[in-house]
Amino acid sequence: MTTTSTVGASDATDRPATFRDVFAVREFRVLFASFGVFLIGETVKMLALSVLVYERTGSGLLAALAYVTGFLPHALGGVFLLALADRWPPRALIVGYDLLRLATVAVLASGVLSPGAMLGLVAVVGLFGPVSSASRAALLPEILRGDAYVLGRSLLTMASGGTQVAGFAVGGLLLALVGPYGALWLTAATCALSALLVRVGLRARPARARAGTAGREGAVRQTWRVNRALLADRRVRGLLLAQWLPGSLLVGAEGVAVPYAAGLGPGASAGVLLMAGAFGMLVGDLLVGRFVAPARRERWTPWLAVLLGVPMLVFVARPALWPAAVLFTVSTAGFAYQLGLARRFLDAVPEARRGQAFGLLSTGMMAVQGGAAAGAGALTEVLAPGVVMALSGAASLVCTLALWRVLSPVVAKPPPLGR
Repeated sequence: MTTTSTVGASDATDRPATFRDVFAVREFRVLFASFGVFLIGETVKMLALSVLVYERTGSGLLAALAYVTGFLPHALGGVFLLALADRWPPRALIVGYDLLRLATVAVLASGVLSPGAMLGLVAVVGLFGPVSSASRAALLPEILRGDAYVLGRSLLTMASGGTQVAGFAVGGLLLALVGPYGALWLTAATCALSALLVRVGLRARPARARAGTAGREGAVRQTWRVNRALLADRRVRGLLLAQWLPGSLLVGAEGVAVPYAAGLGPGASAGVLLMAGAFGMLVGDLLVGRFVAPARRERWTPWLAVLLGVPMLVFVARPALWPAAVLFTVSTAGFAYQLGLARRFLDAVPEARRGQAFGLLSTGMMAVQGGAAAGAGALTEVLAPGVVMALSGAASLVCTLALWRVLSPVVAKPPPLGR
């Protein structure tokens, strides 16, 4: 598999990029703002839909399904439709998906559909979510060069957590003020705003790849073919596994935070642990992405991955709430290890398949995280939550050690003397 990259200019020995460098690029500011608006809108939409379905049916199960319906089809879209991320022009694809979301939310807010039809509509539209996300991710290295790309990716990751928290806060306020239908109409406005920002603020770019060698290959067949080719490439496969496994397995520990906190007695809140985890990720990405030089960041990659698992081993001793929160913070700071892999992964995939490669990365990560959370939950039926959290840390650590060579940067050998 041939590899190309448009990331020019800087190499791994340059100084780290600064926030000024990144936000000086107008298209990144647009991408950053539209991404935040998109996430807030999606969070409010799913929260409002869940409340609406519960009000109309009285079913807690259907309300829960309403909340996750927009996310469950992500895996299917990632398996069958990712080729569209490279076959369609990125600006048109992102704007088109925002307009599709706008139409969907308008139909939901009109109240003409039954709860079952609402869930079905959201599920169908959600199939195209990973395609839009992959196209957006593949745009980033075309907008930012060198280490600015790594810092820009870090900023988008931090924005993801922050805007989802903001979305919950805004959604709760809107539900109290205008009810679920009003919240949905305001969500439609965020869809329109996101589409407008992208349409006006990003320049038109051509599609990265044609629709098959003769222009006749279907999207599903092409998605399967390219996914197989990416996974068959030893370098790409190793970098995918390195980004999927050590961090995603730790999600199993987060998944049992509620029963762990409940076992600590009255006054212990799982929210403290989850907030500590989010804070650790934020601090880790901020410090490593902004203040660690690129070459050093890549050398630190396997050691940061070790940091994910080691603090979790202490949970076998069932620490109290605040020591547990500190352990969560230290552990999740290790998620910054993925920044040391960002440029290497970009260089490893063909430019024409960049959108699908980023989509495959995201889809696989969601699948492993979901499996880790479900597996940890099942284990709590036979083991104490603290033991399950320690096992999640151990699993992460074992994967890190198994992938050590992939996580470590390749050091170029100096040329022989006399040449």
